[in-house]
Amino acid sequence: MRKKTVRDLSAKQLKGARALVRADFNVPLDSNGEITDDTRIRASLPTLEYLIEKGARPVLLSHLGRPKGKPTPKYSLQPVARRLGELLGTAVGFVESTDSDEALKATTMLEDGEVLLLENTRFLGGEETNDPRLARALAELGELFVNDAFGAAHRAHASTAGVCDVLKPAVAGLLMERELDYLEGALTNPAHPFVAILGGAKISGKIDVIESLLPKVDALLIGGAMACTFFRAMGLETGRSLVEQDRIQMARALMERAGTKLILPHDAKVATSVDAPEGARSVGRAAIDVEDSMLDIGPRTAESYSRAIASAKTVLWNGPMGVFESPPFDAGTNAIAEAMAKATARGTTTIVGGGDSAAAVAALGLESKMSHVSTGGGASLEFLEGKKLPGVECLDDREPG
Repeated sequence: MRKKTVRDLSAKQLKGARALVRADFNVPLDSNGEITDDTRIRASLPTLEYLIEKGARPVLLSHLGRPKGKPTPKYSLQPVARRLGELLGTAVGFVESTDSDEALKATTMLEDGEVLLLENTRFLGGEETNDPRLARALAELGELFVNDAFGAAHRAHASTAGVCDVLKPAVAGLLMERELDYLEGALTNPAHPFVAILGGAKISGKIDVIESLLPKVDALLIGGAMACTFFRAMGLETGRSLVEQDRIQMARALMERAGTKLILPHDAKVATSVDAPEGARSVGRAAIDVEDSMLDIGPRTAESYSRAIASAKTVLWNGPMGVFESPPFDAGTNAIAEAMAKATARGTTTIVGGGDSAAAVAALGLESKMSHVSTGGGASLEFLEGKKLPGVECLDDREPG
């Protein structure tokens, strides 16, 4: 970990200090405004409990949804304040504003160990444009900055990057540290064999990840609709499957360069549409009919990929193998998740790169069976592509050595 964390701050720096914490409380809500999944709130607890134990005064910032720079009641963080209080076992104060005299005054009234959550940062017009004035105003809310919002670290927003440039010390929270440790470890020093599994709909969304991983992995397993673009590059029929016509040549070049490292599905589960599951059947990849769509990897592929996972020392997974929200097209994704859970139990390092993969693992109740499930789909993807994350780069560096 090349960036400083809260553990690098002294007891004197933390005791009585307003710790401005950028958390990621972008949780799903139902039509009644009730939280349907509190995973991201729970993920923030280690950092908050650490700060409370040290006598700091956490002041929390987060976004929720896409309110487009103006107050929108359905995106209020008030339900988060209630749930966070339940999880921490202490009252969490809430102010219905962020960039205001009221919010600033509330931060100065905190006692040691008390927690305050301010309203949705995306209610502020300058948040997503990283407005310098807003960044300076947010910096007034604390004496130190802690970024624990890995899921928003790829956004150069006022509350993730702008404030970090103004308010020092600026350090990573414990969740951010864990995310970076696992993802950076996979990229720089993985135990071999190292197997990566990439799925999802489009090759265009994963091309940079493929390019970044190919030199590092021992095998790169492809699933999801993106496999069909590779099939077309091989001259195979793909029927009504999603194919990116403008990426076929790129897929062909990737296969030539990757050689035996890049492994494509041997068979596919197909149907005329996702709405016709009763007609689903498994066929070899060279036997997809013109009227069919590939909606999942087939059972032979699921078995083969599971064996590859079983033989690995490090496994990184990003993207589902099919339309996992609609049975029976969830079988391939479920098989990957279950194979990874078994591999973890045998000592393999297993990393799930957020997004739909994380959702699938959660739906199966297997989150605790993985070494690490990322809280940030977009952020983990950009990190795996080798991109710099603005919310990480601005944090204080550790001394070399």
